Amino acid sequence: MSQPPPSQTPSTAMPGCWWHPNRQTGLSCTRCGRPACPDCLREAAVGAQCIDCVQAGRRQDTVRRRQPQPAGYGSRTIAGARVSDRLVVTPVLIALNVLIYAITAIEAQSPWNNQVSDLFGAWVLWPRAVAGGEWWRLVTSGFLHYGPVHLAINMFSLWIIGREMEVLLGKGRFVALYAVSLLGGGTMVFLFSAENGTTAGASGAIYGLLGGVLVAVLRLKLNPVPAIGTIVLNLIITVTLPNISLFGHLGGLVVGALGTAALVYAPAKNRVTWQVSALALLTVALVALYFYRDAQLASVACSGSGAQMCSPS
Repeated sequence: MSQPPPSQTPSTAMPGCWWHPNRQTGLSCTRCGRPACPDCLREAAVGAQCIDCVQAGRRQDTVRRRQPQPAGYGSRTIAGARVSDRLVVTPVLIALNVLIYAITAIEAQSPWNNQVSDLFGAWVLWPRAVAGGEWWRLVTSGFLHYGPVHLAINMFSLWIIGREMEVLLGKGRFVALYAVSLLGGGTMVFLFSAENGTTAGASGAIYGLLGGVLVAVLRLKLNPVPAIGTIVLNLIITVTLPNISLFGHLGGLVVGALGTAALVYAPAKNRVTWQVSALALLTVALVALYFYRDAQLASVACSGSGAQMCSPS
């Protein structure tokens, strides 16, 4: 079963946080203009301010004199999540991707040609098999990678972008956004890519997080140029280099941006209800697109023992 080479993953050429230089970020303080990661930003009347500017503003308030609370105590992000720098979901996602890659490499007895393993063949996004009823490939393909280089690039990007979005959204919302972005990328591949081609990789979900960064920057009324520049750069790479899943990247990017908008623009009153309803509606729309394409490919579907009679190109 022949497979395409690794697909390109987002470049993350963004400045480092002023307080955490090793954290790349597309956000910045509206008061002093310094780049800041979500953990170092607090929502203000207009935009968001860094922890230093917030503390400076408190010192200027001479009406009441009180012992200052620790930075971030009791505060929430624009998505309604409690401010915390403890990462859980991002490391777990990385570990899961690495584990699945290791299983495929062991099965294939090769770290470079792991795509010949049985697990890879059962999980890769192959539209003809998806149309044959194996819908889970839309999701499972997002945890497969073509060799160690593909895996390393994807996981580095997930670490840089994922930890910023996890802090901003909170763990539950971050999992929901990652899942719907992954499904969005897979659905767009199923809709528009060659019916007998194969696609794999976490880049669809990662592009969803990248689109989410741009939406968050706009919601915070910060300078969007760094985030826009990063997205444009990656789209140029996507359309100019061969063997890259354009539809997977675009699908993840658009769905991730829409999902993030649902999370950060939800009204404070009944926020969770609004967020859950919007993400559920987005998921229903993707499921409807799946059934639409499934009906189109009914005549060329491959599944079960029938899959042995036709193989992906």
